[in-house]
Amino acid sequence: MDLYKAIQDLYAEKEKLERVIASLEELQRTAGSMPVLLAKTAKRRGRKSMSSEERQEVSERMRKYWAARRKGKPEKAAPAETA
Repeated sequence: MDLYKAIQDLYAEKEKLERVIASLEELQRTAGSMPVLLAKTAKRRGRKSMSSEERQEVSERMRKYWAARRKGKPEKAAPAETA
């Protein structure tokens, strides 16, 4: 098979798919029930926020950690307790 012919066929298929996608998006827009697939939804980035209990636990762990560092002997971190 000729490589040029294969490329031309693929471009024709691509154009046909783009037309079908555009018409489906238009139908979806007129229906208005669901957002367009191409539109990105805002995702939260970064760290999750901690509850006050979690912040208190971290604070207590770090207080113990730095106290041990000041004494000069490392203290092993205790396994996190699940509440």
